[in-house]
Amino acid sequence: MNAYNQTLSDTDRHNMNFAMRLSFSVGVLMLFIKTYAYYITGSAAILSDAAESIIHVFAVGFSAYSMWLSLQPADDNHLYGHEKISFFSAGCEGSMIIVAACYIFYESVLKIILGVEPENLDSGMLFMVAATAINLILGFYLTRRGKKYKSIILEANGKHILTDCLTSFAVLIALILVKLTHISFFDPLVAILAATNILWTGIKLIKRCVGGLMDQVDPEIHRQIVATLDNEMKDKKLEYHHLRHRFSGHKIFIEFHLLFPSDITLLDAHEIATKIEAKLKHSLNVESEIFSHLETREHHDSIHQKYGLPI
Repeated sequence: MNAYNQTLSDTDRHNMNFAMRLSFSVGVLMLFIKTYAYYITGSAAILSDAAESIIHVFAVGFSAYSMWLSLQPADDNHLYGHEKISFFSAGCEGSMIIVAACYIFYESVLKIILGVEPENLDSGMLFMVAATAINLILGFYLTRRGKKYKSIILEANGKHILTDCLTSFAVLIALILVKLTHISFFDPLVAILAATNILWTGIKLIKRCVGGLMDQVDPEIHRQIVATLDNEMKDKKLEYHHLRHRFSGHKIFIEFHLLFPSDITLLDAHEIATKIEAKLKHSLNVESEIFSHLETREHHDSIHQKYGLPI
């Protein structure tokens, strides 16, 4: 059995942790801005945005811990490493987003029933413009970092912030409509529409969390692996089977069996297998650990049947 491991550099780890610390700091700043904006306006839409920011701060705190833990090396109790925490983090953030959406629905309906009108709209709009711009920059930064380092934690956090940015923009539109038309109903109505979008984002994060924990196959990565192995088999006139792979959050683990002619030496078979693993590793743009099992083509079935193992 051979293994290859393309590890993250210390600089990569530093950049990933810095991104999470930046997200947390900006999240706290956004919470203060939106809370104050709600205090001076009484807007249901701004309240909904502030409520999401509270959820965001708690979620980012958990995500920061998850990021730190996921980057810890494998140990005696976690032989495959700690990357699976990434999916728990995404699930936690998705769950909290759904809670925020439900709270926004509740508050918006209450505002409609009571007919509360927002105040100090000019100041409220100014704060929401600032919040939207800051979140837009941060959201794109985090999603790009997440894709670069194949980190579901950073990517999920970035998508959450971009969702928060869309919510802030919707809130800004609501305040403008109220100011121009003097119809207060636009305020809770836009809050409800924003909550619907937030709810959908939370559901997608939960779905991704479940898929990751259940080792759901990424179709694109699967196609890349199969294409590389098929080309190598054709070139070296070999066969393979029992291909399996799973993504742990930062790293993909790949296993497969190689079938060699029975007259090949172990030294030659090992070298060929090593070349195939190297080729596969370099064909992927994600950190990988690859394992191959060497077998003889002619006696494969009989040996497995002899010891009661699956063929």
